[in-house]
Amino acid sequence: MKDIIHFSHANGFPASTYRTIFAELADEYELRYVERIGHDRRYPVTRDWPHLVDQLLDEIGRRYERPVWLVGHSLGGYLSLMAALRKPQWVRGVVMMDSPIIAGWRSSALRVTQWTGLDERLSAAAATRHRRTRWPSRDDAWRHFRDKPAFARWDERMLADYIDHGIPQAGGDGERALAFDRRIEYLIYRTLPHTLGPRLARGAPVPLGFLAGSRSREVRQIGIEATRRAAQGRVEWLDGTHLFPMERPLETARALQRMLSTMRA
Repeated sequence: MKDIIHFSHANGFPASTYRTIFAELADEYELRYVERIGHDRRYPVTRDWPHLVDQLLDEIGRRYERPVWLVGHSLGGYLSLMAALRKPQWVRGVVMMDSPIIAGWRSSALRVTQWTGLDERLSAAAATRHRRTRWPSRDDAWRHFRDKPAFARWDERMLADYIDHGIPQAGGDGERALAFDRRIEYLIYRTLPHTLGPRLARGAPVPLGFLAGSRSREVRQIGIEATRRAAQGRVEWLDGTHLFPMERPLETARALQRMLSTMRA
């Protein structure tokens, strides 16, 4: 019987965006996920994301009869860790992909910037408020994103899956529309948790691994020492930015296999 990986996606990118990575892991693991976190009205986006953690835990409790691996990218990494903190008996281990733990003075600074609204200007939140949501056709959506510097670095298979699943057809005329509600994306950015540092003061209750982008602005801003301590040194760097899974999906899948093997030992 295959081990189960429950995967949680990054903010704004539905889980099916990662199908190339899932395919590489499918021989060894069964991959499951929530397609769009935060879009179920029973689990609203609020400060520190308690209801999003509830959504993940309710999914785990309903679907699985044995502990599973939790793997997540960015938003998904944080939710995976917070779910493990709440229900460690349900989790074999957690792998966070570019979700550095915010601790110490950075945690206090985040709390202040959220209170003052400065965090909106310092994060990706501001860009989401007026994000384009519709395109006349798939080709138009493809060209729009392919021409953006950040998306130009993506593996074409990942970009194709993002176009197909993140910007699906919205009508009979071929028009495309964002599947991820930009208001929800904005709220997720504005409510980033700042309480993980103290909760991990005595260590993580399950094995924890961390994959980081070598050119990740997020890791550079937040630092990695608190994450390294919680992961007990299980940190691997991959060439790329915060979105390295989209840029190097095959290398990401191999790194996940190595990390999970190490954590299983």
